[in-house]
Amino acid sequence: MKKSASIWDHLENYKVSIILAVVGIILIGLGLMLPRINFNNPKPAYIPVSENKSDGKELKVDVAGAVFKPAVYSLEENTRVADAISAAGGFTDKADKVWIAKNLNLAQPLSDGVKIYVPAVGEVGNISNKADEVLGEDSNKVNINTASTSELDTLPNIGPVRAEKIINNRPYSSLEDLKSKNVLGPSTFEKIKDLISVF
Repeated sequence: MKKSASIWDHLENYKVSIILAVVGIILIGLGLMLPRINFNNPKPAYIPVSENKSDGKELKVDVAGAVFKPAVYSLEENTRVADAISAAGGFTDKADKVWIAKNLNLAQPLSDGVKIYVPAVGEVGNISNKADEVLGEDSNKVNINTASTSELDTLPNIGPVRAEKIINNRPYSSLEDLKSKNVLGPSTFEKIKDLISVF
């Protein structure tokens, strides 16, 4: 009995060490088992990055006038007028800022084959004056680059809806742009072509 008591006394002296050793063994065991436990967490869904990107088609856009690098540019689908102007180096100091603010919709989506012409300061006025001098009656024509919805609505077969479409597809460098931009059909265009102008 005395010997047995001395063993317990001896163990009592190492009680703290023994407890720490047991806790350490338990923690090591848990650390080895945790990676094998399946918590049934669903894997994160894979969302393709290219889901909303363009399908690789290109648009040919002619940017001319008061820009630093006038040329025909190949741009991705879903680009806008602002992107084409940026590709051409932006507006020069000679660009007519007032005309741009009134007539050039920088947020307008582009379509293939479109021409964007940026006039220089005084260019639009000079062309209009010369046209009036030569043609006389052109001053009575409706300018599709500057006319309001109500002014466009006075043209044959052009109601409020078509008038808005004409405004939203500005600018126009020629009357033919109404057809190339799919704003008007051939029959409607033929009815109004002699009543409209671009300058």
